[in-house]
Amino acid sequence: MQKEALRKAITGKVTVITGGPGTGKTTLVNSLIKILEKKGQRIALASPTGRAAKRLSEVTGHEAKTIHRLLEFSPSEGGFKRNEDNPLDAELVVVDEVSMVDILLMNHLLKAIPTMATLLLVGDADQLPSVGSGNVLKDIIASERVEIIRLTEIFRQAQESLIVVNAHRVNRGEFLQLKASPGQQANLYFINSEDPQKVVEVIKELCKRRLPHTFNLDPLEDIQVMTPMHKGIVGVANLNAELQSLLNSNGKAVARGGRLFRVNDKVMQIKNNYEKETFNGDIGRIVGIDLEEQKLMVKFEDRVIDYDWSELDELVLAYAISIHKSQGSEYPAVVIPLLPQHCIMLQRNLLYTAITRAKRLVVLVGSKRAIVIAIKNNKVQFRYTNLGPRLNKC
Repeated sequence: MQKEALRKAITGKVTVITGGPGTGKTTLVNSLIKILEKKGQRIALASPTGRAAKRLSEVTGHEAKTIHRLLEFSPSEGGFKRNEDNPLDAELVVVDEVSMVDILLMNHLLKAIPTMATLLLVGDADQLPSVGSGNVLKDIIASERVEIIRLTEIFRQAQESLIVVNAHRVNRGEFLQLKASPGQQANLYFINSEDPQKVVEVIKELCKRRLPHTFNLDPLEDIQVMTPMHKGIVGVANLNAELQSLLNSNGKAVARGGRLFRVNDKVMQIKNNYEKETFNGDIGRIVGIDLEEQKLMVKFEDRVIDYDWSELDELVLAYAISIHKSQGSEYPAVVIPLLPQHCIMLQRNLLYTAITRAKRLVVLVGSKRAIVIAIKNNKVQFRYTNLGPRLNKC
């Protein structure tokens, strides 16, 4: 299947590679890059977010940029420098995590791709759709107007991971396998608790002591709590307040707009800021607060960005984040509370997306009933788009 996929990807002008975790998307992309590199082709790699671009760089060994950076967004001009009049200098353009790309960004990207170039779109169509408008990846796949490569076979090595096995079980509408078989990694756990307040206490214990001591994980760098909702006892806001108090209760702080920020806090950018080149969903750490200059410094990956007091509404605490905000990111360990109170948000693709964010460990805390509700609910909200009909007219 992979060899046939590789042939199609090399000969096609526009190709979509889709599949779940462990099916070999990365292996296929790497093989294609090596072949075309040997032929001397110029290659450009991109992803929607900084974290996703960094991961793409790590797995391919080539520089990858955010789509905005690849298209050279200019804040002063209010648009992209790369367009149909000034296309990208590339013969192969690879875009990863395409499920996150909305219709407007895809429009700008396609305008900047040279006519002679090959476009490779890589993504998991079963994840949550983009935050922005449209349903680009699913619409392209449904149109069947371009070459679609669906990878379905899970590699033997991936089958040894309960994370991968359970991601595919959820996608098929099957309940989780909670006990590892002989030869499998026990890297997915479920802690049963029906009481929301008790769930909060369990999460705090996991983040502060159990996971760091048992799996040698850093509470701030390695563990990400992800929850379906913003409000409520087990929502993003309350979990952040509880975890900040538990994990980072001392040090210089500033309170703005009802939010308290401390040095060493984990924070998330919640608006696209093209001047700072920080985008919705980027996670960093506060490394300094200057009370005299009224500035706060945040380290994102390898860059430190200054924020004036007036710009702090762009930041929120990120000890806990919504599952929607986790798209395109990977974390060593994720802790996911699931309760019947979350029922309005409990959907199969939400649980699937949450589980697939973890590299080493998943811990689900809550009720089996909530997990069953999520797995059975495969009725995703329909998005009204006109991309499919337009493609079918081509």
